[in-house]
Amino acid sequence: MNPRQGSTDNSNTIPASGLFAGIDGDQAQRLRDLMAVQRLARGKVLFREGDEGDRLYLIQSGMIKLGRTSPDGRESLLAVLGRGEFIGELTLFDPGPRTATATAVTESELLELSHDAIGEWLDQNPAASKHLLQELAHRLRRTNEAVTDLVFADVPGRVAKALLDLADRFGEDAADGVHVTHGLTQEELAHLVGASRETVNKALAEFAARNWIRLEGRSVHLLDIERLTRRAA
Repeated sequence: MNPRQGSTDNSNTIPASGLFAGIDGDQAQRLRDLMAVQRLARGKVLFREGDEGDRLYLIQSGMIKLGRTSPDGRESLLAVLGRGEFIGELTLFDPGPRTATATAVTESELLELSHDAIGEWLDQNPAASKHLLQELAHRLRRTNEAVTDLVFADVPGRVAKALLDLADRFGEDAADGVHVTHGLTQEELAHLVGASRETVNKALAEFAARNWIRLEGRSVHLLDIERLTRRAA
C-alpha cells in the first residue's frame, strides 16, 4: 500500500492526478496558472447537493467525502477522496446543480478550475482530452462496480472491499500490516457500504475477532490483507 497523503508542491499534483495524467511540465504549469487555491477546515462544506456548480476541484492534500440525502432524509456516503483525486467533474463540462455534498473530513487544500478555464486550456492542449475521457470512464466503471456490489455482495464482503479501497488510497505500511486513518465515524462507514450501522459493526467485530483487523477509533489497522481480499471477492 502506498500513502497518497503528504506535502507536495502544487505543480506536481497536476500530472500525478489521473485526470491530467500524461501532460508535460509546461502544460501542467499553464494549467496550474489557471487554478485558484481553496483551503478547508475539517468539517467545512465545499458545496452542497443542489448548489449551482461550474468548476472542478483537484485535491492537493487532505480528505473530502461526497454524500447525498434521499427525499425522506436518509444519508448515503458516495465516496471518500484524497490527494490527486478530483471533485465536481460533471459540472465542469455540463454546468448545473451539484449532485452531492462535498465536506472536508480533514483539513484540506484544493485547486479550483472553472468551466471556462478548462475549455480554454483544452483548446490549447487538445491531446489532453483523451486523458480526461479515460478518467471519466474510470469513474463510471467504479460507479457501476459499486452498484453491482450493492446488488450481489453481502455486507461483510462490502465492508472488506471498502477497507481495502481505503487502505489502497490512504494506507501507510507498518511492520504488521497497513494502518489507515480514514477519519470516518462508524455511521459514515455504514453509509459508505450501503448498510446499517449495526450490520457493519457486526462485520467489523467479526474481522477483529479473526485478527484480520484492529480497530482504533477513526482508523483501522489491516493485519491480514490476504483474507480480507478473499472475503471481498
